[in-house]
Amino acid sequence: MQRELAMLARLVRQGTLELELPGGEVHRFGSGAPLARWRFARPAALRRIAANPELALGETYMRGDWDAPPGELAALLTVLLRNAGEFVQRAGRLRRLLAAALQQWNRVQVSYRNASHHYDLDEWLFRRFLDRDMYYSCAYFTAPDVGLEDAQRAKAEHIAAKLCLQPGQRVLDIGSGWGSLALHLAQHHGVEVTGLTLSRRQLEAAQRAARERGLAERVRFLLQDYREHQGQYDRIVSVGMFEHVGRPFYARFFGQVAACLRPGGVALLHTICRLGPPGTTNAWVRKYIFPGGYSPALSELADGIEHSALKVTDVELLRRHYALTLRAWQARFQQHRAEVAERLGETFCRMWEFYLAASEASFEVGDLGVAQVQLATHIDAVPLTRDYLYRQRSAPQALRRAG
Repeated sequence: MQRELAMLARLVRQGTLELELPGGEVHRFGSGAPLARWRFARPAALRRIAANPELALGETYMRGDWDAPPGELAALLTVLLRNAGEFVQRAGRLRRLLAAALQQWNRVQVSYRNASHHYDLDEWLFRRFLDRDMYYSCAYFTAPDVGLEDAQRAKAEHIAAKLCLQPGQRVLDIGSGWGSLALHLAQHHGVEVTGLTLSRRQLEAAQRAARERGLAERVRFLLQDYREHQGQYDRIVSVGMFEHVGRPFYARFFGQVAACLRPGGVALLHTICRLGPPGTTNAWVRKYIFPGGYSPALSELADGIEHSALKVTDVELLRRHYALTLRAWQARFQQHRAEVAERLGETFCRMWEFYLAASEASFEVGDLGVAQVQLATHIDAVPLTRDYLYRQRSAPQALRRAG
């Protein structure tokens, strides 16, 4: 125990970490704001975390070995990441790098299995913390205090603008999730959309939503991997799916996008990305949340695109938008936590809230961001400046101010 406490004393330099042991003994590390409080029910958990921080931090939380005060889990994980990030990255780095290629070897059948692990969880659960339209990806906050529903609609419109949609065009949505974006584009932009998903539950929910909104004639959803699909489209979009492709298949993914995109076509990729060099997926996240998942560095994205016939026409980084999204999801999850625990168990609840809080901390610290990469078959397929992205949305605001 003394060795672990001495290690914390060396590591904590940004903010204050207050650690409370089971007998009430309190140790303080660092100084100044922010203050994070870490309460241990089992002292042995600290040794386990120090020995294997990437995996043991989440597993010991799931077992109830430690806790944070209500509403402070993400704040605690943010302080830990800011101070111990370098230590965590060094721990077992060689072993992780050697295993990374195998962990991302997402062949078609493996991709179906990996998707089912996460996305075939009970639809009931996702409806407890997502927005009304069930967007399960980073929202676009025009201001930090914007509500989740408005931020998700703003994301859909931001993507629609980058796709330069015209009524009647055919759109392919790779990784259509619960159908949110596909239905929005069809309803508000007059396009025909084909959505691909690997989750049977998402497929059923999306098809049901299309019927209920009277869009079944213009939106179809298929249980299909991107490598299995054939067709020609004016526009292609992929939101929150590329994290499941795996680096060995990046060239294959962008080659498939290029093959399905008509001359003059435009594509938009929206993905979590690393804001530093390539790395590996956190061991706990890989085991419990997203097997086979990996968020690419920008250099890895560029390398994958360069092997295709596509041209990069714009790149935008959404900074902190996902932290705000995850904070909103966590708040909604906590509102329903008791019923989730009754239905799925306390261990599941702790796993899920740790997943949301750890993800928020990763985006808050700045290790992760969201990249929107606009691609086209030739460089003149989109306007020369970004003015077109905001012109239509600013016009109604100007009219309201004039009125």
